[in-house]
Amino acid sequence: MNRKSISKNYIYNLFYQVLVIVLPLITTPYLSRTLGAEAIGIHSYTLSIASYFILFGAVGVTMYGQREIAYVQEDKHNRTIAFWEIFLMRLVTMSISLLVFGLTYCVNGEYVVYYRILIIEILSQIIDISWFFQGIEEFKKTVVRNSIVKFIFVICIFIFIKNPSDLFKYILIITLADLFGNFSLWIHLPKYLKKVKIKELKIFKHFKSTVGLFIPQIAIQIYTVLDRTMIGMFCENKSEVGFYEQAQKVIKLLLTVVTSLGTVMVPRMTHTLAKGDMKMFKEYIKKSYSFVSLLAFPIMVGITLISKEFVPIFFGEGYEKVILLIQAISPIILFIGVSNLFGYQYLIPSKKQKAYTISVTVGAVVNFIFNLIFIKYWGALGASIATVVAEFLVAGVQAYFSKEILNIKEMLKISKNNIVASIIMFVTLYGFEKILGITGILSIILQVALGVFIYVIVLFIFKDKFFYDVKEKFIIKIKSSLLQNNKKVEEKS
Repeated sequence: MNRKSISKNYIYNLFYQVLVIVLPLITTPYLSRTLGAEAIGIHSYTLSIASYFILFGAVGVTMYGQREIAYVQEDKHNRTIAFWEIFLMRLVTMSISLLVFGLTYCVNGEYVVYYRILIIEILSQIIDISWFFQGIEEFKKTVVRNSIVKFIFVICIFIFIKNPSDLFKYILIITLADLFGNFSLWIHLPKYLKKVKIKELKIFKHFKSTVGLFIPQIAIQIYTVLDRTMIGMFCENKSEVGFYEQAQKVIKLLLTVVTSLGTVMVPRMTHTLAKGDMKMFKEYIKKSYSFVSLLAFPIMVGITLISKEFVPIFFGEGYEKVILLIQAISPIILFIGVSNLFGYQYLIPSKKQKAYTISVTVGAVVNFIFNLIFIKYWGALGASIATVVAEFLVAGVQAYFSKEILNIKEMLKISKNNIVASIIMFVTLYGFEKILGITGILSIILQVALGVFIYVIVLFIFKDKFFYDVKEKFIIKIKSSLLQNNKKVEEKS
């Protein structure tokens, strides 16, 4: 693939990442006020149940299918064979999963109406072929599709959702958006496939290989979805699930900023490994960790400080518990940033699948045990503590398996300035809040502005190498852009 295409794919992904951050900032305050914590909790709980059936029905096809299509993307015949074999295998497994889900949850029960609507979500996953377009590196189609669907989703939210009794409409809007979005990709499919004979297809030859990628996905699902299921099971008040869901939304939005570099770096990491250039690979890893450290520490400190003012403004009344949950969960901004670095940028590209599987399995087991103990006593707060412990262990185990690339001593050396700058920022802002006593939006704006200023000044005083490198590159790009604009003006004149 040429550089121009890579640049375009990067721009499409960058646009979508920005969209993922911006749209929830529009919908979440509205939904938290119109639906309320209990309705949001019911949706989160029922969706977590459906997610298990989607997970087991998909049997790791998303990651596997993308990889297999990428291997044969230049060969139209083999590409067609691979697509139909993988899709038909997924069709069979997902259909079995849908049948079991329907018989188990959609016959009767407290939330049967919502489970019946979620059948549409499982159907949308059956026809999802985004893995094929990612495999042939046609990111534009998936990004454009997802963007249009999300915009329609936002419009429908404001038109149809008015009170907690509209929860079924909310779930219906989400599921139908996914269904039509996934269906729309089939329109483009004939361009990339050709006719093949049915006897050429060996549907289940891929099954064994998909299971290898399926195991770590189960583990990941356990400590990313199971917490909501267990809160819903152990807590009679489904508002607890709603509080936890809202806290997670805030943290995951901030995480997108910290982990954004990972999407861009993975192809480069894989290419560098393929060339055997370990010196350059280690340099990339160090730069990636410097980026994570530069952003994760101040964001973690910042959201802890402003959550008291932010939550009532963003979510409305009745969400006071979300403040404590955000403060409790905030450390995962750093831990997931580190595990994203070692897991996705080193262990998977270097084919250390076993090490990666061990790390996420440890996280899943610990998360389950801690959830079992803590949720009964502390509800959503217990699940938050369990999540932090699990993510810490995942990051720790992955760091251990990656110590030949970047060890703990090197990590501390890289991040020491960020840690000190963040501590100074925390102490200053905490004192600022106590002395001035300003509240509301003004307090948030002043704290964010002052926090950024203090953090940058401290790194400037310490002459932090990575910070100076970023600053210099930024200045060079600005100067280059100004020069190009001046040349265009001179040419026109």
